[in-house]
Amino acid sequence: MKDFKNSHAAQYTKLLQFPAYISLLAGNVNGYLDNAEKHAAIELTHIKTFVGDPLLTEFFKDVEACLVENIKNLDYNLPIGKNPRDKSIKDGLAKLEETLLLLDEPHAAAMHRSMRSFKQHVSEAHHNVLVDFLFPISIKGLSY
Repeated sequence: MKDFKNSHAAQYTKLLQFPAYISLLAGNVNGYLDNAEKHAAIELTHIKTFVGDPLLTEFFKDVEACLVENIKNLDYNLPIGKNPRDKSIKDGLAKLEETLLLLDEPHAAAMHRSMRSFKQHVSEAHHNVLVDFLFPISIKGLSY
C-alpha cells in the first residue's frame, strides 16, 4: 500500500474516504449517521490500526487521521432524505471501486473484506446484547 500511496497520491486520498462512505451507508438506515454510529466508526478505525489486516495497517493509520473530517465533509455534501442520500453514497462507492482496480489483488481483496466488516460493525452500533437476552424474539419497537 505504501507504493500505491506514493505513486497514486490523488487516488490514495480518495481511498481514505472509503470508510467514511461505508459509515454513512451503514448509518443511512434512518436517513443519517447518528452519534453512536459515528463513534463506532471512529473506534473501529483505531482498532484496525492494531489488529486489522496487516496489508491495511498503514492505510487505517492514515484513515484514523482524517476519518472525522471525511465523514463531516461527505455528510455535508450529501442530499437530504434517505433515498437520495443512499443513491449518492452508492455513486461515490462506485467511483471508489474504480480506484480499487488500481490496487494489486491482495490489497483489493483485503480492502473489500475490511469494508464489509466495517459496515457490519457500524450497522450494529445500536445492538444491545441485554435486549437480545431478555427478548430473544424480535419485537418491533423494542429490538428493531
